[in-house]
Amino acid sequence: MTTRFNFTLKATDGAARTGVIDTPRGQIRTPAFMPVGTAATVKAMLPESVAATGADILLGNTYHLMLRPGAERVARMGGLHRFMNWDRPILTDSGGFQVMSLAGLRKLTEQGVTFSSHVDGSKHFLSPETSMQIQALLGSDIVMAFDECPALPATDDAVAASMRLSMRWAQRSRDAFGDRPGHALFGIMQGGVTPELRQESAQALQAIGFDGYAVGGLAVGEGQEAMFGVLDYAPGFLPADKPRYLMGVGKPDDIVGAVQRGIDMMDCVLPSRSGRTGQAWTPRGQVNIKNARHQDDPRPLDEGCTCPCCQGYSRAYLHHVFRAKEMISGMLLTWHNLHYYQQLMAGLREAIAAGSLDDFVTEFHVMRAQGDIEPL
Repeated sequence: MTTRFNFTLKATDGAARTGVIDTPRGQIRTPAFMPVGTAATVKAMLPESVAATGADILLGNTYHLMLRPGAERVARMGGLHRFMNWDRPILTDSGGFQVMSLAGLRKLTEQGVTFSSHVDGSKHFLSPETSMQIQALLGSDIVMAFDECPALPATDDAVAASMRLSMRWAQRSRDAFGDRPGHALFGIMQGGVTPELRQESAQALQAIGFDGYAVGGLAVGEGQEAMFGVLDYAPGFLPADKPRYLMGVGKPDDIVGAVQRGIDMMDCVLPSRSGRTGQAWTPRGQVNIKNARHQDDPRPLDEGCTCPCCQGYSRAYLHHVFRAKEMISGMLLTWHNLHYYQQLMAGLREAIAAGSLDDFVTEFHVMRAQGDIEPL
């Protein structure tokens, strides 16, 4: 097994890429979707069940873990992998996005951010240095630089000032990360929807030097059209021999569009959050299992799906347990959603390798246009 972090590009189809990230804890096949384990758990799932869906890597949340149970406690328990019983790679975000979303509960300076915990109101301070320290205590395989993520829309001046602050913080993150063989540090490109600012950010990050690069500051209210507009050019500003990570995305059509534009990694809470609220994702789009049309339907969510939910349970049963507020509802729907997302990623990887991505994308959109199958 490798003792270092390395990205190998295997094939391209247009701007889309497929490859492998080697880490000491195993390979990450790209394009990759990372289920989100906010508080050291993917909600409603056992770690081995998440692995069974095909996930190579999980995302952990620095902000939530530093507040509860605390990074020092996780370190004493042997690190995040042992703590949550996940032996594959873990990426941790820097905490910047969550802190910036606290609005009136935080104070921003050049040094970092002082904020009040949403859990108990206690005061905390996050900076590039403390974020690197916390992520080191957690033991994550991929560490994210600390940045500021302004909500869109915002003025060009505000976006530019925020981006340049993030670039100064990126250098401090790099310095504080130090030399950690087997662990990787990703920089985060900012710049809103302005090409010149995106390019300036990308150049600043490459001058510092990172193991991978994220496209940040998207999926924060700008809409899919604007997001795709940025992705039409922004990945091209980044090195071709390093992984490209789009943060916080998204819906299946967001993922397909991002992969078409050169993105290698994505994460989103949507599969598990949808599962807990009675929403299932299928090749034909969303199924709202709470609807009365499903109460006498003996069919599975998706006839072609091999997940345990679709192999063993009917729509009628899923409708019943959701309406009855039984825990198994969220468990089964989340398992199905994560399985669907990983099958989508596997299909994208295979299509890119075969040079048939256009056909795959066409079929993806044709299926979604058909909508959910009619009830019996």
